[in-house]
Amino acid sequence: MHFAIPPIAAVPGLQSRIDGKTKPPGSLGQLESLALQIGEIQQSLTARLDNPHLLVFAGDHGAARAGVSAFPQEVTWQMVENFLAGGAAINVFARHNGLQLQVIDAGVAHAFGPRDGLVDAKVAFGTHNYIEQAAMSSGERDAALARGAAIANNLGEQGCRVIGFGEMGIGNTAAAALLTHQLTGLPLADCVGRGTGLDDAGLARKQALLARAAERAGLPADADALTVLAEFGGFEIAMMTGAMLAAAERRMLLLIDGFIVTSALLVAARIAPAIVDYCVFCHRSAEPGHLAQLRALRAEPLLDLGLRLGEGTGAALAWPLVRAAAAFLNEMASFASAGVSEQS
Repeated sequence: MHFAIPPIAAVPGLQSRIDGKTKPPGSLGQLESLALQIGEIQQSLTARLDNPHLLVFAGDHGAARAGVSAFPQEVTWQMVENFLAGGAAINVFARHNGLQLQVIDAGVAHAFGPRDGLVDAKVAFGTHNYIEQAAMSSGERDAALARGAAIANNLGEQGCRVIGFGEMGIGNTAAAALLTHQLTGLPLADCVGRGTGLDDAGLARKQALLARAAERAGLPADADALTVLAEFGGFEIAMMTGAMLAAAERRMLLLIDGFIVTSALLVAARIAPAIVDYCVFCHRSAEPGHLAQLRALRAEPLLDLGLRLGEGTGAALAWPLVRAAAAFLNEMASFASAGVSEQS
């Protein structure tokens, strides 16, 4: 698949419009950078955040059966049921912050049947166990990328200008750790965290299993990102990658959550480096590998709350700050319009 993501370009008069608001220059800190970013993405002196959506992509991982998580694999489909019932943290935060929530079955090892609120994009009933073989075939990977792109394009046709990304999949911090290790060059041990709450013995087992997976794949340091994705990724991660690329191609704003979502972005950024300029990095996860991801992407997140839940919760919590940046750009008086003297 080919994605033509337009590079971000300066908008004449946008920075002076921000500087001319009734405040000392730079005094709104990251909100000013965010307002500038939104205006440049939209190529406008104002900002529109129409029809914002938060997408939760769910998928299972074959390696979860090997013990890389503290929770059994069945929790993936049980949490999807919780999302559909409106009872999860992301439901609460999306509801209270005005984000439309969609749950996508990218590859859960469970047959849901037709359900209100669930997008059936299932590629397969979970990936293979990457400790023994590649997580997915190239055909499965490409299908996941294409289905993610189709979801984003469909939202774009409905006037959506902002997509937040979340995920659910028992074992997906392990997949994200392998992707991060391979795509950043950081030692694997520095990318592996406790995920859903592993104790010391569980963490050691997880590290050993992932070391076996990396050795089995034997990828070179400069391996193609799509090859890395097929070896270690999940269907939810691959589908997010496709959705991110298509959304940026349409000049949407991308709200990036934590460790697993950023692993999808690492792949997308290898395919189309310009995508990073379309991203708002919403928070710094407590997962140790997330810091390496942020450094590799030269990203400065908006929040640092010690979150490690996933689901897109960090994106939903940061959304009011994004709205505030657009609001001050659109609504705040200038020194000239308010009749306030500027500094000499």
